[in-house]
Amino acid sequence: MMTSPGTPFRIESYKHDQSFHRSWDKTLQLHLSDAVLIGGNDNVRVTESDGREWRTREPAICTFGRGQWFNTIAMIRPDGIYYYCNIGSPFSFHNNLLTYIDYDLDVKVYPDMSYNILDKEEFAIHSRMMKYPDDVIRLVYRGVQEVISWIHDKRGPFHPGFVERWYERYLQYPNR
Repeated sequence: MMTSPGTPFRIESYKHDQSFHRSWDKTLQLHLSDAVLIGGNDNVRVTESDGREWRTREPAICTFGRGQWFNTIAMIRPDGIYYYCNIGSPFSFHNNLLTYIDYDLDVKVYPDMSYNILDKEEFAIHSRMMKYPDDVIRLVYRGVQEVISWIHDKRGPFHPGFVERWYERYLQYPNR
C-alpha cells in the first residue's frame, strides 16, 4: 500500500521469538519506493518491551532498504551526525505500520565515520536461547558486513549531504 509523503507511521521491532522489543510512535514518511522507505522524526515516544517509555532527544532520519538486513537511524546532534544501525530482518510495511525483527547486533557510527559493533554478547545469548537458524545467523553477519561496506563507500545514508537533504524535507511538514 502506497501512502503519500508526510503521512505518519509507527515502527515496531520484535525479537526472533515474535516477542515485542520496541516501538517508535510517530515517524513521518518522507519517501517510499520499491527500493527504500525514508522517514523523519523528532521528540518521538519510544516504548520498550518492559513498558518503559522515553522520548528521543534529537531529530532523526530513518532509512529502511527493501530486502536489507539492517536499517539506519541518523541522529542529528550539534556536534555532527551519529548513526545507529539496527541489524534486523527486512522490514514489512502495511497500514502505516513498519515492522522488523531485531537481531541484537548494532553498529554505532560516529560523525568521523568510525564505528563500533555493539551487543555481541546479547546476540550470542539470544541466538542460543531462541535457536536462531544457521541461515539467519549468516544473514545477520552479512548485514553487519554490508553496513561496514556502506560506511566505507559512503553509500546511502552515509553519503555526505544525504541526511541533511532529507532533514530539510522533514522540516517542510507542519504535522511533524
